[in-house]
Amino acid sequence: MSDHATVRVGPKTETALPQGTAVDSAAWRGRYIRTAVAVDGACALTGGLVALVVRFEAPEPVPLPYLIFTVCLPLLWWLSVALARGYDARFIGLGSDEFRRVLNAAASLTAGIAVVSYLAKFDLARGYVVIALPCAAVLDLAARCLLRKRLHRQRAAGAFMHRTIAVGSADSVVDLITELRRETHHGLSVVGACVTAAAPPAEIAGVPVCGGLGRIQAAVSDLAADTVAVLACRELNGVRLRQLAWQLEKTGTDLCVAPAVMDVAGPRTTIRPVAGMPLLHVDHPELAGARQVIKGTFDKVVALTALIVLAPLLAGIALAIRLSDHGPALFRQTRVGKDERLFTVYKFRTMVRDAEKQKSALMAQNEGNGLLFKMKRDPRVTRVGTWLRRYSLDELPQLLNVLRGDMSLVGPRPALPEEAAAYDYYVRRRLAVKPGVTGLWQIKGRSDLPWEEAVRLDVRYVEQWSLVLDLQILWKTWSAVIRGSGAY
Repeated sequence: MSDHATVRVGPKTETALPQGTAVDSAAWRGRYIRTAVAVDGACALTGGLVALVVRFEAPEPVPLPYLIFTVCLPLLWWLSVALARGYDARFIGLGSDEFRRVLNAAASLTAGIAVVSYLAKFDLARGYVVIALPCAAVLDLAARCLLRKRLHRQRAAGAFMHRTIAVGSADSVVDLITELRRETHHGLSVVGACVTAAAPPAEIAGVPVCGGLGRIQAAVSDLAADTVAVLACRELNGVRLRQLAWQLEKTGTDLCVAPAVMDVAGPRTTIRPVAGMPLLHVDHPELAGARQVIKGTFDKVVALTALIVLAPLLAGIALAIRLSDHGPALFRQTRVGKDERLFTVYKFRTMVRDAEKQKSALMAQNEGNGLLFKMKRDPRVTRVGTWLRRYSLDELPQLLNVLRGDMSLVGPRPALPEEAAAYDYYVRRRLAVKPGVTGLWQIKGRSDLPWEEAVRLDVRYVEQWSLVLDLQILWKTWSAVIRGSGAY
């Protein structure tokens, strides 16, 4: 087999690249969309067949109009998803837009069938529609999720990545490279950089530097890149950015621009045309009001339900801790909550009874950075505690804190008073919301995360929180806990 793969980006000249480092972006995206189309059709047909089986039980014959409608359902489904822009390549592999468009397609098709049936005076059985379309939607969402998981696994292995040129200051380029290497599912692989420094280094974070801002187009051609990511920098003003867009347009290269508020604003940004200029409007985060009431109600209902369902497991864990060393099953500790209010957090005890007294003697072996004390092989952790920590079962009593209103299901990690006392203005933003039983820090690496990254994730959550984001984090927490990585 050849050691090189041929890559073509837009109408650019073909360039030889190491095998596995790149694939033709248009080709793999086309394959992904064709697979999605096939999956959508199969799910729609399956939904229709399930509705036929349930609605018309044997030996009752299935009316011919329903057979015809079932056969045509995949065509109607494809049309609805296409109109909802469910095959837009921009939403492949990231965010909730792809799933939301499938749901919009299902809702639109249901409404359309109802209207057409009424106008045509065709008495389509409600039982058939109620089964077929929701079934097709659920199957399609599940199938799309599996497709996305498969893509993420392939990207983790280095396949199906967009070869990207990063543009900006050296520090911002390093941050982008670090983030994209950690989060490969974004699908961007930085293969070159153009920085604003007067004397650019030869490389940054292992990525070759191609020169200054005047070398962007040449870097795209030399490295066969298909994407340019422009980070906030004053040197690249509106006029120069527009000129860059015109240059990249000729080669079909994607252009991504990150605003200066990218890690703060997120979904709270809207672009509003003012005096012929597109201004980025940033809404304030909703830290109070109706949405917070809904979040609090949701938290307490889920926490109460979980405590009832998990009662046997909780009792079993408590008994195992008591039998191991005859000490208390629960560990109580003062933590800092919303608006710096102190509260008592509950956890299952995972360490020996005098663990706090031994901490000072172990400070020299601290493997953490920032304000956190971490040891991968902490001698104070008991045998039962090691198992509980691996699967985060020691956190379950915090559901009591959620019921009491001290914590939320999702939020920043609850801080110790000595940690909070050392917070600067930026880190103190974590205390603007209730701490959570889980959060972005839990699904992104748990204790393996460096302090700076954990803080950045907590602040990002405060700025971008929503009930949908909470649901996504809760869903992803299961896989993070099952893997058991980063727990010690």
